[in-house]
Amino acid sequence: MALMIIEGCTACDACEPVCPNEAISAGDPLYIIDPMKCTECVGAEDEPQCKLVCPEDCIVPNPDWEETEEELQAKYDALQ
Repeated sequence: MALMIIEGCTACDACEPVCPNEAISAGDPLYIIDPMKCTECVGAEDEPQCKLVCPEDCIVPNPDWEETEEELQAKYDALQ
């Protein structure tokens, strides 16, 4: 399942540099996670790095992008 950023985002820029897939970009006013690139760090890390660094806990699963771990791994492999 891809992640998404919800209200509460302070645009602190902590999440963007830690994303291994470059799925996070600055939006207006919130940062945005591209669900086509987000693998929840499957293939790169043990857990989503953006969630670890977000000071506001505003990164949550995107209900419109339900994917299995195998699908996330395949997406990661295709992005590399």
